[in-house]
Amino acid sequence: MNQFTALDRPRAEQASPAARSAVARVADDKAMLRTAGELTRDLNIANPRIYWSDMLASALVGYAALATAILALTPLVALLAALLSILALYRAGSFIHELTHVKSTALPWFRLGWNALVGVPLLIPSFLYEGVHTLHHAKTRYGTVEDPEYLPLALMKPWTLPLFLVASLLAPVALLFRFAVLTPLSMVVPKLRTTVVERFSGLQINPEFRRRPAEGELRRNWAWQEGAASLWSIALLAMVFTGVIPWRSFAIFLAVASGTMLLNQVRTLVAHLWENDGDAMSVTAQYLDSVNVPPPGSLPELWAPVGLRYHALHHLVPSLPYHSLGEAHRRLAGVLEAGSTFHGANHRGLGRLVARLARSSWRGGA
Repeated sequence: MNQFTALDRPRAEQASPAARSAVARVADDKAMLRTAGELTRDLNIANPRIYWSDMLASALVGYAALATAILALTPLVALLAALLSILALYRAGSFIHELTHVKSTALPWFRLGWNALVGVPLLIPSFLYEGVHTLHHAKTRYGTVEDPEYLPLALMKPWTLPLFLVASLLAPVALLFRFAVLTPLSMVVPKLRTTVVERFSGLQINPEFRRRPAEGELRRNWAWQEGAASLWSIALLAMVFTGVIPWRSFAIFLAVASGTMLLNQVRTLVAHLWENDGDAMSVTAQYLDSVNVPPPGSLPELWAPVGLRYHALHHLVPSLPYHSLGEAHRRLAGVLEAGSTFHGANHRGLGRLVARLARSSWRGGA
């Protein structure tokens, strides 16, 4: 799950055109694509028990830890509880990604349950992602100016990387303003509504992307989710300003929410190599520009939960539910030889990925 930032999308003028477009010229590895489809066909069924138990447990732990942080009598206990709350609520929030890929008929009532327990309380209702994230997977949009979730970070100025992270810390305040102020105002000011829909209704990082009004079922879901988020944000601020909720408790809530956004932004920072400069890419090129962090490491389960550690594989087979990605990766790794393109998207850890991106940004955008 991405979030809006104030970053511009400058081009790396000092990099040669050949270097900037090299990633886009990678041809499709048809053998790999065919094998991926054949070996994972039986893994496409989402298991409602896994989804519900994982989401509910993550939300329960997250909110219990948040309450502990608010009520703690010592700073150390408050800090440890807040960190646990960030990790658990980040995992619970990550299910917004699954909602965009799994058919609602496969998970009855899951969208409603997730929005009621996680999306609306944390001001990230699923309409912010549904109808946006699928464009990121469109074969002709990935990595282009029409991709809402792509910036050529490896080719941009080095200072954009820390700004990219810092902006996420302000996201909870921005979301409060969006739902408590912009939503009700936009209902009576048509021009403002157009701006809100186009620019402030998607968890996107590409500032040039403009969202179109939703239609059909998504429009209906958008209406009730935005209404619920607006009522909740207004009620939350009203309780804070009238003293029902102490300012300290509100500050801890915002700090935890900012922590989840920062953690997600760190994960987003290494979800791709960000080396494409706007050209259309083959499916294989998109795969190689994306990142897998497979076992044996266990830390990715904390910073890339709910299958996000297999982000490249997800781009290869986006229909797979998150609980099937580990098995899919094992099957493909066992069949495709060491020289296969498949292994080119596997990386060893967060630190190395951040260092690679920093070096690329320094060379390409300095």
